[in-house]
Amino acid sequence: MMNVFLSYILLGLSLAAPIGPINAAQIDKGIRHGFMHSWLIGVGAVVADGVYMLVVYLGVVHFLETSFMKTFLWSFGCFVLIYTGIETLRSANELSIGTNRKKEPLIKSFISGFFMSISNPLTILFWLGIYGSVLAKTAATYETTELVLYSSAIFIGLLLWDLTMACISSNFRKYLTSSLLKGISILSGLSLIGFGIYFGIQAYQALFG
Repeated sequence: MMNVFLSYILLGLSLAAPIGPINAAQIDKGIRHGFMHSWLIGVGAVVADGVYMLVVYLGVVHFLETSFMKTFLWSFGCFVLIYTGIETLRSANELSIGTNRKKEPLIKSFISGFFMSISNPLTILFWLGIYGSVLAKTAATYETTELVLYSSAIFIGLLLWDLTMACISSNFRKYLTSSLLKGISILSGLSLIGFGIYFGIQAYQALFG
């Protein structure tokens, strides 16, 4: 049973690890504002993951698969990512090693991570494919208590990755020069805009394709 539990933690880690908009935003927030801001971006994303896990579990996935909802989510995701990317680029020039981190509300980081993840149709597809199959396999083999236990193991994996990203990005600042700091922030912003443009193309194709 412990081996199965650990395998689900590893599944959670592997789900969170691929570089995407959340990781890009976490790196930027960690460098700018420190550990808590970076971690809360990840926590917001995990809460959004939880919403989709619940949707898959309750079997109301068909609502999310409608063309209207897909188009809406691609469009909303496009707006959220491009807006966040532009905001990141705009403030990149203000960064330097000597500057104190500006006080920013922690809730803003959480909300940013949540909306970035909840508006990402790839998250839905991810949970449909991964969690849907896990659910089918687990439900056929185990009781409901085991299902809850293994689902929580996936969350532990997700949160462990967020913790790692937050630690790395917030401590990374110490070893960076001002120009490298700005460079990473600019790359982060461009990465978010790139993801946003991809979402926008998907929304356009869903509407007119």
